[in-house]
Formats: sequence, C-alpha cells, structure tokens
Amino acid sequence: MPDERCKTKYPLVLIHGAGFRDLKWPVYWGRIPGALEAHGAKIYYGLQDCWASIETNAAAVAKRIDEILEETGAEKVNLIAHSKGGLEARMVASSLGYGDKTASITTIATPHRGSKTIDQLLTLPRGLFRLAAFAVDNWIKVIGDKKPDFLKVCEGFTTSAMECFNRDNPDVPEVFYQSFACVMSHPFSDINLSTANFVLNRIEGPNDGLVSVKSASWGEITHILRSGVFRGISHLDAIDLRRMPFSRKKNTGVSDICDVYVEIAEDLKRRGY
Repeated sequence: MPDERCKTKYPLVLIHGAGFRDLKWPVYWGRIPGALEAHGAKIYYGLQDCWASIETNAAAVAKRIDEILEETGAEKVNLIAHSKGGLEARMVASSLGYGDKTASITTIATPHRGSKTIDQLLTLPRGLFRLAAFAVDNWIKVIGDKKPDFLKVCEGFTTSAMECFNRDNPDVPEVFYQSFACVMSHPFSDINLSTANFVLNRIEGPNDGLVSVKSASWGEITHILRSGVFRGISHLDAIDLRRMPFSRKKNTGVSDICDVYVEIAEDLKRRGY
C-alpha cells in the first residue's frame, strides 16, 4: 500500500521567509518537500517576493491560495510558514479575510513579537539603512521581486511594529494555530549566524540566530526544537539549508528536520485538516 501518512485533507502550502524566492533550484526548503511528498502530501508554494512588505506579500499569498483552491477543488489550505512568511500567513487569514479558506497555520521561527535587537539596530543613523535598502532593493529586482522594500521589512520587525501587527491581525477562532521555535546550543552551532546568536543571547535569550524562542511562540501550541548534537538547530537549519540530517543517532532530540515536517503533516491529518 502507498504511504499516505502525510496525505492531509487540505493541501499543504509552504510559505518562505525573507531574502529568498520559491525557485526550482536551489529549493528554499531543501529535502523537506520530497520527504512530505514521499508520504503522500500534496505540496504547493506561496510564490511571494523575498523582500516585499508583509502587506504586499500577504496579498500575493492570498491570490495564490485562490489559485490552489480552484486547481484542487479543496475548500481550505494548511499554511506552513517559515520566518517572515508566518506573519504573511497570519495576515492572510485575519485582516485579508481568508480565515474561512484556512484550516491551519503552522509557523516556524517566525518573529511574532518582534526583536529587541532590531529595536537597537534601528537607533543607528537611518542613512545607513536607507543606503543598504537602496542596494538590496535594486539587486533583488534583478532576480524577480516586483515591489522590494527592505527598509520597511526591517522596520516591521521592531517590537512596537509587531505589537501593532498583532493587534490588527487577531487569530481567527476557526483556524488552528501552532508554532515552532528553534534553539542554537552555541554561537558556533551555525557559523553563518554565530555573531547574531551571540548578540541575541544577551539581549533576548535563547534563539536560532535570528529569532528568539519568546518571539517565535504563538498559537495553541508552541514546540521548541533542539537537536541532540552540539550545534542545535538554527534559523537556516529549520529549512534544511545543509541538506543533511543533524545526526544519525535517534532519541537525542531532533535528528533530521525533515522528520519534523513529516510529523507536522501527520498531526494535521489526525486533526482532520
């Protein structure tokens, strides 16, 4: 018999975070889509811009949901979103009125409560950020973004901006919300995020190199992901950037991030989603 443990009632839509696009290669999600499809899941993607504002991307995801529902004949979708994509998923269901088309929202390493570190960084001369934003926006347009707004994205990660966002985008009662937070066990767990992890540890506590556990917590259930090996699980590990298991050992925390996504889909299926 075919393996259908991840064959959910409603399609799974993977929504990426900032700085990346949904490309055929390299795949933002690494081995994860293949692992889900091997167990019967039907996978779709948000296809939103990488550095557009939350509002712009949420509108793009809403349009994408309409396309998926028309293609599949399904009544709803399950949204699984990483980082900033989780905020876009929440806005789609809430203020954009797609709650009746959304069965569940699973966020992974999403900064729901903003970042105190960003608060401090934005006290630096604003000219520096405008210069960086100009460079990023123009470069990102080359690879396909239609409305990049790097500065607005950064400002949207402040704690005050997220307080406003959470007030304006309350959870929809009919939608199941859950979240996953990741923890690096040491600044050298991921060399790409070592400095950021070191700084965030002192300002915000345990984190994945970009988002603290406190900020990533949202919904009915919050799961905290730790691996059983030295480096823990970073913000980039959460989307399988390295394309390999953390460890071959079992029963020592998360040994492969793909297993986490398979378990997410299995749980959604059990819940009737």
